[in-house]
Amino acid sequence: MAIMLKRMTLIIPNLIGVIIVTFLLTRALPGDPAAYFAGPAATKESVEQIRKSLGLDKPLIVQFGSYVSELAHGNLGTSLTTGQPVLTEIKNRLPASAELTLFGLILSIVIAVPLGILAAVKQGSWIDHTCRIVATAGVSLPVFFTGLLLVYVFYYILGWSPAPLGRLDVFASAPTQITGFYLIDSLVTGNWSAFRSSLNQLLLPGLTLCIFSLAPIARMTRASMLTVLSSEFIRTARASGLDSRTVIITYAFRNAMLPVVTTLGMVFSFLLGANVLVEKVFAWPGIGSYAVEALISSDFAPVQGFVLTMAILYVALNLLIDLLYGVIDPRVRLEA
Repeated sequence: MAIMLKRMTLIIPNLIGVIIVTFLLTRALPGDPAAYFAGPAATKESVEQIRKSLGLDKPLIVQFGSYVSELAHGNLGTSLTTGQPVLTEIKNRLPASAELTLFGLILSIVIAVPLGILAAVKQGSWIDHTCRIVATAGVSLPVFFTGLLLVYVFYYILGWSPAPLGRLDVFASAPTQITGFYLIDSLVTGNWSAFRSSLNQLLLPGLTLCIFSLAPIARMTRASMLTVLSSEFIRTARASGLDSRTVIITYAFRNAMLPVVTTLGMVFSFLLGANVLVEKVFAWPGIGSYAVEALISSDFAPVQGFVLTMAILYVALNLLIDLLYGVIDPRVRLEA
């Protein structure tokens, strides 16, 4: 509990820094929201009137004070493009982004962790070489290129995948909202048509994020396992006649998990950023595509809300990783 309280006290300065930097960067971006929404045929007087109504004519410090005051009351502002509160838009779109990110991460863990373990156990074999090829390909391919390539092959050429146009195809209806995750909600409510449709729509973007995150997870698992397998206690366990599976899974992998968990945390944060490009490629209605559309139209409030949400998720993820350290290895709690 003391460790959690200590970590949470460090969150506040980080969030304050994010708020200040995000506010200043949005104001430094090229483009004038008032001119954009007034239209190309608007007069200078009408542009100035819109700027005044938005509060953009006030000094920067006054604008920042108003922004912080609204944040203190739980108000992230209103989107000028949609006319809806930013907090409402983020609440509606965050489950879509979270479902896509978690699906891609879980898929990569299922593939990368066993591949890294086998590559370490069978060092120099074809499995080890396959792990290196997969890691190199994952690092080399940009995430948007991978997404476009998968769409071209599986949708355009083979016709196996549905059109990349959102979370459901045009013939399926959304399940009753419980968690906002279509796969979970459709399973809970027994809506099998929605489950099949959402799974089909999720496969290609999830596979895109999976390929992007495979490399660091597989490489770290392999490197960490090689280090542990060369330790004295592993040689002692093998000399004691323990089963090879027990030595590898119970002893070696458990002691190799800390670096892997750290890598998973970093990969998850990378996926949150990569989500922006993947959502645009697959027309996914998440907060990433919402932020991009707002950025194009110089709509400050959604961009600030998006960055603040990502910062909170990132800080919460680091806190969760710190807690997992203590669960995996009790010595971490004692040292802390």
